Amino acid sequence: MRPLDALNEIAYLLERERASRYKSKAFRTAASAIDGLSDAELRDPGLRRRPGIGDSTFAVIQQALAGEVPERLAALRATAGAVGGEELRAALRGDLHSHSDWSDGVTPIEAMVEAGRALGHEYLALTDHSPRLTVANGLSPERLRRQLEVVRGMSGGGFTLLSGIEVDILDDGDLDQEDALLRELDVVVASAHSKLRMEREPMTRRLVAAASHPRVDVLGHVTGRLVEGARGTRPPSEFDARAVFAACADSGVAVEINSRPERQDPPDELIAIALDEGCLFSIDSDAHAPGQLSLLDYGAARAEAAGVPHDRIVTTWPLERLRSWLERER
Repeated sequence: MRPLDALNEIAYLLERERASRYKSKAFRTAASAIDGLSDAELRDPGLRRRPGIGDSTFAVIQQALAGEVPERLAALRATAGAVGGEELRAALRGDLHSHSDWSDGVTPIEAMVEAGRALGHEYLALTDHSPRLTVANGLSPERLRRQLEVVRGMSGGGFTLLSGIEVDILDDGDLDQEDALLRELDVVVASAHSKLRMEREPMTRRLVAAASHPRVDVLGHVTGRLVEGARGTRPPSEFDARAVFAACADSGVAVEINSRPERQDPPDELIAIALDEGCLFSIDSDAHAPGQLSLLDYGAARAEAAGVPHDRIVTTWPLERLRSWLERER
């Protein structure tokens, strides 16, 4: 196989398994370093001294040149099996929650678009963070306006990049971005990222207010819990789930089924309550790197196991129907 393809696939699979971003970035950097080089240049022992090439990436390049599947790639492929939910996964047309290096993602917007196209997505929403989340380099109104200009040039050939934001839900349920700017966006995902241990009653009011807000389309990772992974674990926020999901249903807001395995949010019992309340759902990757867009597999498996009807999942809808929902009367 081509060394360039091997390096990019390794980076993609490392991103999918949520390895250290430095590991995946090393392989993407090496891919950029050799892009356009001939086989003769790749076989030159001096390649190892080229900036961006390390021992691991050099070994991958040489194994690929020798006609082998590089050992690192073979090992990653062996652990990237199916997780279930294949029928629903095949019905998904896009993803309404993803990040780029404009906030806390790993790669430029172009790499996310390329990966979305490769997965066969009809659409992808770019939803970088809002200003208050400084730890994630959240976008000020000025930066978001500049990003909108970039997003407008990224669609075509059967693929649409939707403008959006993952807007922080403030303590009182208001949203962390200018209302006039939120009106300009295609998709608004609202998520709580702070004070997740707020008392049950104020947290309920906070989430109900967000779910009732006329700019919100998707309520993101609603409990904020973490169940595994490098960041450790975190208990779910406490709130009246029926009240929150009733507000979602009344406003036509979709409850996100967050596909990241470390989140598994909402928990199964809350998906059941949201179903009972008549909610729509959005299966999203919450991808921070190209390889993580494929995490939709996990969300589809959970939704299928929970018995969520395909037609109540907005990310199974074609773009025209999705836009009609996004442009609904509020």
